[in-house]
Amino acid sequence: MTRSRARDLNVCGVTAAIAVIDGKWKTSLLWLLESGPHRPAELRRRLPGLTEKVLTQALREMENDGLVHREVHDVLPLKTVYSLTPFGRDLAEAVAPLSDWGHRRLDKLAAAQPSAS
Repeated sequence: MTRSRARDLNVCGVTAAIAVIDGKWKTSLLWLLESGPHRPAELRRRLPGLTEKVLTQALREMENDGLVHREVHDVLPLKTVYSLTPFGRDLAEAVAPLSDWGHRRLDKLAAAQPSAS
């Protein structure tokens, strides 16, 4: 799905929602930020494989979509903290049942695997 779909007014609601969480890292970032504010370095430590460039891009997109609030504290060195907006919390709550379904699917797949013994 292309980024332009996030601003397309002529799509169904599900497509509009998926457009703002599309990508490898956004759902993980949403999940981490659900527990409270985090600094970028904390987010990178919690998500191995996430590069600084991709983190910055994802957080900017999420901020532009109204999901994330970026707060810069005027100290040296600058301290930036990201948190979910109320709109972002609404999305996290909406995605929770989908997450539950995904876990049930994974459990079903695991149960179908032949045992290694």
